[in-house]
Amino acid sequence: MNEPGLRRWWVRLAQAAGLVATGLLVLFDLRYGTSVGLSPAALLLLLVRMGLAAATVPLWLPVHRLGSRRLPAAALALAAASLFVTLAIRLVADSGYLLGGSWGLAESAGLVAVVFAVTRWGAARVAPWAATATGLAAAAIPLRAGADSVYVIFGLLQALAAVGAAAVGVYLRVVAAGRARAIALVRAEQRAEFARDLHDFIAHHVTGIVVQAQGARFVAERDPQRVIAALEQIERAGAETMASMRRMVGILRNPDAAPDAPLAPLAGVADLTPLLDGFNGTARTPARLHVDGALDGLPVEVSTSAYRVVMEGLTNTRQHAPDARSVDVFVRRTPDWLLVRVADDGTAPRTPPARGHGFGLVGLTERVRALGGSVTAGPGVAGGWVLDAALPLQPAAVR
Repeated sequence: MNEPGLRRWWVRLAQAAGLVATGLLVLFDLRYGTSVGLSPAALLLLLVRMGLAAATVPLWLPVHRLGSRRLPAAALALAAASLFVTLAIRLVADSGYLLGGSWGLAESAGLVAVVFAVTRWGAARVAPWAATATGLAAAAIPLRAGADSVYVIFGLLQALAAVGAAAVGVYLRVVAAGRARAIALVRAEQRAEFARDLHDFIAHHVTGIVVQAQGARFVAERDPQRVIAALEQIERAGAETMASMRRMVGILRNPDAAPDAPLAPLAGVADLTPLLDGFNGTARTPARLHVDGALDGLPVEVSTSAYRVVMEGLTNTRQHAPDARSVDVFVRRTPDWLLVRVADDGTAPRTPPARGHGFGLVGLTERVRALGGSVTAGPGVAGGWVLDAALPLQPAAVR
């Protein structure tokens, strides 16, 4: 199971557990509330408590969008309603009219859960105020049953629970923000790497075009036929350069991200054999290359990205599958796609490299998706680990 699927499974499990717990607390409140009799005032109070408890569910149950403004606003309204009910009950109790019943455990638990949801997903400017108001409402609920010291202690305990929920929410928010910054940094570095690749490729081919144009000028009078051949080569190189430049510049968002880089050919699918030879020279696991189709004439960004896919797959095998007996690298070319697969037969349990502190697959996914392709990684059907990538060869395939 991949990371997003595992996260969704845990979220659904937590939602189901929360609903079950809320249902049990509601049943407790109903049983305890009806045990003191069903006077009109007690029945009205019971219905109000159940309504407030139910109103908390839409706030803490869903996974809200980070920075939501509606969530803190709804929490403030709910906290105000709960505090108003508590104040009204105290006024009635102070007048000598005893309502009886519990103070509402379902509502208390719901408000504590709302504190967590607000601190985790609420808008940063409003979330502290909404969390504070909701926590105060949860702390004041036990006073509905009386002003004795035992109810004050229960109020303090519920206040501590609200503080704990807020701390957990803030912690998860900070962790998620840190991971988002790390992923954004990886993506920015990947785009900068695209820019360096663009610089290398354009410089390499433009230099060849200049050399061919200079040579054609010198042989123009002696051998006009060679001039025609040179012009054809210049035309092909220029067309390939412009096509790749249009595709890659469309990927880059920051035009100033391209630093100076050495003028050198880029590593592509033609360099896979030396890459596997180097891997076999340093690893106990033999790697085999399987090629289906001609690999010449590939767009440079597709060729270099395929090379990076294989390199990431071999690195993943070296780091996470020391017991693997073999690694197979498959490269297949179709009319519209270049398909790359790196599969090993390791038995050691692994998680997707995008989890934890590994961001190699994150950057690789950003690179391939920028070209209109896709990357998947996970356990193979027959065991081991499989890294698959599909890279489009034509702009039409991207669309």
